[in-house]
Amino acid sequence: MNAVAVPVSVESAAPVRIERERSGDAAAIDALVLAAFGPGRFAKTAERLREAAQLAVGFTAFEGERLIGSVRLWSIMAGEARSVFLGPIAVDASSRRGGLGAELVQACIEEARATKLDGVLLIGDPPYFSRFGFVAAPDAVFSGPVDRRRIMWLPITDVAPVGPVHPVA
Repeated sequence: MNAVAVPVSVESAAPVRIERERSGDAAAIDALVLAAFGPGRFAKTAERLREAAQLAVGFTAFEGERLIGSVRLWSIMAGEARSVFLGPIAVDASSRRGGLGAELVQACIEEARATKLDGVLLIGDPPYFSRFGFVAAPDAVFSGPVDRRRIMWLPITDVAPVGPVHPVA
């Protein structure tokens, strides 16, 4: 995906660009995610999965030279489904409410479709993610505690996420 200018807010000093994550972005992304979610995220099952999985791709949002958003996709298998695990999505507090999170999710969906995966799995807010086509995934089994009502799947093929969720390293 090439860089895309996204109008986030009329108050923005510079247009927002969404582009592929670069290796030099890692420290700024880590700081943004920590600011958005705090240290409690390290105790979550989703974090255990991300720690063991290979990063498939990440997307960043920059306003000028300032990182204001990021999202990552992690290589996983969900049963027999070749998939990616989406998250975390982090947007700087001063840039929320402008639709940037949705633009980052859309970049992930386009990437998953282009790479011909079976789907995208996440743990998230059903009212937010259902607008992108995500549905409940009650048969995807994580190795730790999760709120099963928040496990969601975006189907790209007919293969469903039935069974254990494993990282692909």
